[in-house]
Amino acid sequence: MIRTQVYLTEVQTRDIKLRAKRQNKPEAEVIRELVSEGLKTSPSTEKESTGQSLLRLAGIHGQGPTDLSNRIDDYLYGEDN
Repeated sequence: MIRTQVYLTEVQTRDIKLRAKRQNKPEAEVIRELVSEGLKTSPSTEKESTGQSLLRLAGIHGQGPTDLSNRIDDYLYGEDN
């Protein structure tokens, strides 16, 4: 594990202490679990699936790029792939 330091608000600190006490766990473990849960649900860490890309492209209703059929892979996966 890597040791790190973060600043928490008084409310966050209180809530973590209460949760740790209720779950009979160390505060550090509660914080690690909360961070893990947050990272799993964070949209910024999720890659768009192919299905999501297709639905997003379908939502443009004919307003998309004129070369879409020729460059579909570039639009779905990025030009670097």
